[in-house]
Amino acid sequence: MFKLKNSLVLLLVLFFQIVQSQSVLGKWKTIDDETGKEKSIVEIYEVDGKIYGRIVEILETEHRFKKCTLCQGTDKDKPIMGLIFIKGLTKDGEEYSVGKILDPKNGKLYKCYITLEGNDKLKVRGYIGISLLGRTQYWKRVES
Repeated sequence: MFKLKNSLVLLLVLFFQIVQSQSVLGKWKTIDDETGKEKSIVEIYEVDGKIYGRIVEILETEHRFKKCTLCQGTDKDKPIMGLIFIKGLTKDGEEYSVGKILDPKNGKLYKCYITLEGNDKLKVRGYIGISLLGRTQYWKRVES
């Protein structure tokens, strides 16, 4: 009986790891699309059916204590570390869209969509107006 309970617990743990790895939720390493440099670690999470992203670590030491001086509204002058910069994406099939992404470098909000490309690669597209006018980054999943 004891072995059966242990086996069930192990199966449940493995199931949740598989489900998590097929989700956009979790921690991701951002890669700059222009320089190829690793920039930060982002945590993507869900609240009330919407997806948000928060910067939890800045990898470039010279930028760790910067504030979002060019941001508008409630984000103005907030520290970039801890900043919620992906806001309110909703699931539409395999894609999450209809939300915004904030670029802390210039303080601008862009339309955004994200989609998984395999279990450990996330496509993040920010754009103005139509999706053709924008930039795409590919982020790598961070192992917990």
